[in-house]
Amino acid sequence: MVIGANFGGKTMPKHVSKGEVTSKRAASAAAKVLRNPKSSKAAKTASASALTQRPNKK
Repeated sequence: MVIGANFGGKTMPKHVSKGEVTSKRAASAAAKVLRNPKSSKAAKTASASALTQRPNKK
């Protein structure tokens, strides 16, 4: 399934698959990218996408 997401006037596809979960290690790396003010917009977008596939903390 592909869902379009609007980023600054540009539509980018977002692939969604049931059962896909980002690993804890990958989620930690993604969070580090998001906290870094020097990270590119593309890196932050990819990192945010990875974190949306991570289960919520309980």
